[in-house]
Amino acid sequence: MTPRPSDLTYEEVGATAGELPAGYHHLRRSRVIGAGEGCFDLAAQRILNWDMHRRAGVGVDASTPRAAVGSVVTMRLGLGPVGISAACRVIEVIDSVSSDAGTERGFAYGTLSGHPEIGEERFWVQRLPDDSVIAHVVAFSRPGRWFTRIGGPIGRVVQSRIAERYLDALMCA
Repeated sequence: MTPRPSDLTYEEVGATAGELPAGYHHLRRSRVIGAGEGCFDLAAQRILNWDMHRRAGVGVDASTPRAAVGSVVTMRLGLGPVGISAACRVIEVIDSVSSDAGTERGFAYGTLSGHPEIGEERFWVQRLPDDSVIAHVVAFSRPGRWFTRIGGPIGRVVQSRIAERYLDALMCA
């Protein structure tokens, strides 16, 4: 597992790449978004250039134009004073080729102090040997602020809807 940078708010750094840790809410979403190299490349660029977030309606202020290990991104949901900001640090960039799993690209980030949640989220796209392209979102989280503790299940609904919007933003058709 990746060593824990001191500014992340959780211990299980890198766990979205494997078995998700106990004590957190788990989210796993996957969807076929198209087929072929063009679809794969487009979806990978949307993920790595923060466009997936923007296309899902999330405001993005990133320290780098492309996700890179160590990049800090602050996302914003909502309008004006009722908006919520959430800062994360990229902990992994995915760029792999395997004869069984196909080709994968994406990244994972972890929560920083002040984020409404505590945990990690991983986004990647996979081009399988049959040429289909699948997008994935995996996360583990628990409330990190008083209002997310009070909100309880509302936070889970929001997280699930945002994950679906991320997948919508990656569709190639």
